[in-house]
Amino acid sequence: MTAPAAAPDRKLAERLILDELFDLSLYTALRDVSTGDVQKTLDELIAIESTHFNFWQDFFQLRLTRLDPGRRLKLWLVRLVCRLGGRLAVQLVLEAIEVYGVRKYLSLWDAYKDGPLGGAVRGILEDELKHEDRVVSELTERKISPQRIRDIFLGMNDGLVEILGAVSGFFGAFGNPGTVLIAASTTAVAGALSMAAGAYVAVSSEQEVARTERRRARFLGTAASSVAAADRAWVSALFVGASYFAGALVPVLPVLLGARSALASLIAAGAMIMAVSLVVAFLSGMDVRRRVLTNLVIIAAAVGVTYAIGVLVQTIWGIAL
Repeated sequence: MTAPAAAPDRKLAERLILDELFDLSLYTALRDVSTGDVQKTLDELIAIESTHFNFWQDFFQLRLTRLDPGRRLKLWLVRLVCRLGGRLAVQLVLEAIEVYGVRKYLSLWDAYKDGPLGGAVRGILEDELKHEDRVVSELTERKISPQRIRDIFLGMNDGLVEILGAVSGFFGAFGNPGTVLIAASTTAVAGALSMAAGAYVAVSSEQEVARTERRRARFLGTAASSVAAADRAWVSALFVGASYFAGALVPVLPVLLGARSALASLIAAGAMIMAVSLVVAFLSGMDVRRRVLTNLVIIAAAVGVTYAIGVLVQTIWGIAL
């Protein structure tokens, strides 16, 4: 790639250069604590990111050698997670960074493809889609199941929001912590079983459709559509149900420990939902702030509506426990 004339947008220039510096710093740090094929992959990624980092500095005629505080904190957190999570955490991080990079450069291509920056973005994007994507895919292929990650975090997210709403509504209706604990616990168990059953039926149906399509293709002598094999239905059901129940425990535990209102459950669930949102957004390449804000709005609405319903029911029917 050759560098065209410098673009005038300094804020964009700093973002692109520092993003590449962050990736380069992270890959270098992870390389020092990795072995085998992971280390080999990181060596290739370091070479690619070094090229991108130098290219953007030349393109914008701007030299930046130090990350800003926000990126330094992010780098520290990601390194910590990778040290604690080992090889699997490193693979998930590499996939997440790849997804984020592709989405970022596709957005830039849409915005600047007709200007001088477009040619530069095109070159970087081709690297992302061809070389870098291949390198990461070779490492993570058959080792990371996107469906498994989805099952775990979406199940946990559902458990958090639904049981927090239930706890809030029960406090509004009953006011008695013991009654709230019994009602919320049974609701959590029922919800986990329901989610597990739903996952089992969904995956079983998907597998049956895939089998029918393959048999149809064999009978007609045509090639079956290329569809990734789904997980076993009972495995998916187990992960969804267990993660739902784990999420449901978060708003229930404060009541078990003596909380006499929904406030403690709201704080605990809010903190956990932010953590889950950060992980899901990072792994999927979504905008982190938008994901966190969306979930906070959802739980605030769930708490407000269910508590109001509980108070209304208590007022109308005069429940007193």
